[in-house]
Amino acid sequence: MSFNEQYKNIKQLAISEINIIEQKMIEDINLQEPLNSFLKDFLLAPSKRIREVLPVLYFKALNKNLSQKQLDMLSIIEIVHNASLIHDDIIDESTLRRGNKTVSYQFGNKLGVITGDYLLSLALGKLCKIGNIPVIEKCSDTIKKMCIGEVNQNFSRFKIGTLDDYIEKTKNKTAYLFELSLLSVAMLDETSKYNMENLSNFALNTGIAFQIRDDILNMLNTDKSKPNNNDIENGIYNAPVILGNKEDNYTSGIEKTKGLLNNYIEQAGNEIKLLPDNKYKLALEEFLELLCNV
Repeated sequence: MSFNEQYKNIKQLAISEINIIEQKMIEDINLQEPLNSFLKDFLLAPSKRIREVLPVLYFKALNKNLSQKQLDMLSIIEIVHNASLIHDDIIDESTLRRGNKTVSYQFGNKLGVITGDYLLSLALGKLCKIGNIPVIEKCSDTIKKMCIGEVNQNFSRFKIGTLDDYIEKTKNKTAYLFELSLLSVAMLDETSKYNMENLSNFALNTGIAFQIRDDILNMLNTDKSKPNNNDIENGIYNAPVILGNKEDNYTSGIEKTKGLLNNYIEQAGNEIKLLPDNKYKLALEEFLELLCNV
């Protein structure tokens, strides 16, 4: 079975929550047509929703059902993620996203920028309604780090940096949003206290592993919707290039990066060992195993 086929079975355990989250994502959209319908279709296009599936499974493993406020928060995180994708597509001059036309390709860069900003404004409005200051501060800090990651990546183009720099960039661009999804749900639970360090470590290690895997796949060109070695052509030298120390011969770097990937997967797995043994914990373990498949 492919990654997508196996992941579909994992996602199915959180499908009722995901359906609610997706409706919350589009409920406040009110733009002129045809952008209004296009944006809703963009947001509801088939997606892994990993940043939402992981916290749902984690807390279900603890026999917790998420409240409407917690589901609102996860919809905010997915809206922020999609806003970043719209802006990324402008920067990368991408024409396709999830097999469909990007917002910027369909409507131009100007409307692409505005649409991404519009989504961020919707996320901000929803965040204010939640009204939890620590969660608002955590969300603000996460978005700031995402922007810092993009800025630093831009100024590091066509330079082979250090592995520490790469991991820090990966945290900023990807892993901190994973962390926000786990921590914000815990912060909004007034009935229980959680080991926040444990939650943070699981989320960060999983997010880093997810991004490392994506960077390997980029080098292997398994995603036919992207140009061959898209990152390298744009001067973005990720772990395979860094560990191979060459931008034009990174085969050895890919093998070393697989070792790095497995290290972060193992660390993430260690953080869920104490969860109760049930189908939700098993699904989390299966997801981590899936990340090994490159």
